Order: sequence, then C-alpha cells, then structure tokens
Amino acid sequence: MSASLLRRGLELLEAPGRGKAPPGLQGGRDGPRAAGAARRRKRAPEPGSNKATVKGRVVKSAIEEYHKKKAVNHLRANLQYMLKGRFVANKAITEQVLAQNRGRKSKDQPPKKAAKKKPEGTVFTEEDFRKFEREYFGRP
Repeated sequence: MSASLLRRGLELLEAPGRGKAPPGLQGGRDGPRAAGAARRRKRAPEPGSNKATVKGRVVKSAIEEYHKKKAVNHLRANLQYMLKGRFVANKAITEQVLAQNRGRKSKDQPPKKAAKKKPEGTVFTEEDFRKFEREYFGRP
C-alpha cells in the first residue's frame, strides 16, 4: 500500500471532531509538485457545511411540486376540438386514399364483402293460396 492511500484511510477513520493531525506529524512535501498535489487532493467533507446551498433559495413545497407534475386529463378539450369541425370527406376520395395506402399482400387487403341476396318473393299471391285451399280442402 502506498503512503497516500494509507493517509486517506486514516483520514476517513478518524473521529469527526478531531480534525487533521498537527502539521509537524504530517510528511513534508518539499518537491516541485507539492502545491499542485495539494490542490488536486480533495478535502473530506465536514458534516456541518453544505456547499450545495444557494443564497436566496426558496424551499419548494413537495405538494406543490406534485400538483405541478401531475398528469392532466385533456379529454374534454380534445373532444371539443374534434367535435368542432364537422367537415366530412367524400366517400370516393377516402376509398381512393385507402386504396393507395394499401399494400399488395393478401393480409393488407380488406375482406371481400358478399353481395346481399334479396329474399326471393313468392310467385303466388294470397288470393292464389285461398283458391288452392278451397279446391283442395273443399271449403266454400
């Protein structure tokens, strides 16, 4: 272990109220890089001082922040906007646009609509049925 790592470990383990060791006990650094190394070395944060504070900072209420960031329901405004415009496009034009956007694959094609068969009407009228009934059952 290097001496610097050992010193840092001792700084971390010392009691919070003691502070640093007296200058006579510390190893002297008289080399040309001693001042730069001291600047680079970080001092351990003391419990009483908080450097992250700003002058004139206003403490924000957590409730206000929650209400500010809470999701807003835009359904009513969107419905009014959508219902305001009553323009309906021509059906032929919409079919043409849909046909252009449709692919050539079978999965892209809409299902074929079967032509509705008209119910076949009877050839006989109600009067023909009555006439047949009279003849077959013998009722006058």
